[in-house]
Amino acid sequence: DDGWSAPQRDGNGSLAADPRRFPSGLPALAAAVHALGLKFGVYGDAGARTCEGLPGSRGSEAADAAAFAAAGVDYLKYDNCYADNDDFVVARYAAMRDALNAAGRPVVLSLCEWGVAAPWRWAGALGHAWRTTKDVSASWESVLSNLDASVGLARFARPGAWNDLDMLEVGNGGRLTPAQERAHFALWALLKSPLLIGADLRTISAASLDVLLAEEVIAVSQDALGVAGELVWKEGPREAYAAPLAGGARAVVLFNRAAIE
Repeated sequence: DDGWSAPQRDGNGSLAADPRRFPSGLPALAAAVHALGLKFGVYGDAGARTCEGLPGSRGSEAADAAAFAAAGVDYLKYDNCYADNDDFVVARYAAMRDALNAAGRPVVLSLCEWGVAAPWRWAGALGHAWRTTKDVSASWESVLSNLDASVGLARFARPGAWNDLDMLEVGNGGRLTPAQERAHFALWALLKSPLLIGADLRTISAASLDVLLAEEVIAVSQDALGVAGELVWKEGPREAYAAPLAGGARAVVLFNRAAIE
């Protein structure tokens, strides 16, 4: 995420990894991640600087996309800080889409503009997922806030273009109860939000890992029909979310906020 790069571009004008945090550079890091059987994601920004004030990619999209492709990047989280007000957000994201396409490596482009400019209405032509919400944190209140902010948006999702409620907080610091972790994972899977692990895989508990490896829940997320679930019924704290599945079945999450609090 934000913070991987050096404070300045190198002498060739290229993004460089922070020499203290990643002394071997991005290609070596990507190779190590791939060797573990994982995909390698990296962070970028559509403005002049990242949210932490590091170099952004605006005006350098072609060079940065080529560097990401050469390094073996599989996923680009593309943020939206430090952009001029008159620099149209769609144009900035389109520039990185075109640059990634030209670079020749399949890279998932995740647009992270926090749902400010209703990206669900236009981002499907530019990337593979778009954030519908502000950043999530490892609290139940934050998880519920992002869930509620995304209700009503399922109709904009389709295979290859998804509403993104932000990363999973399952196993992240033990701040969610086991019931909250299960509900969080099930709801994100049903709504077809990308299932991005936000926990440290070196220290995650066995119980939280079991949640993330629940094959029947992952199967709902990855169902071939590719229809995002939606809130279909609500009575007080009790809610039902549902989604059609390939073959005519239907997945349902019965969610009782009062019982899980």
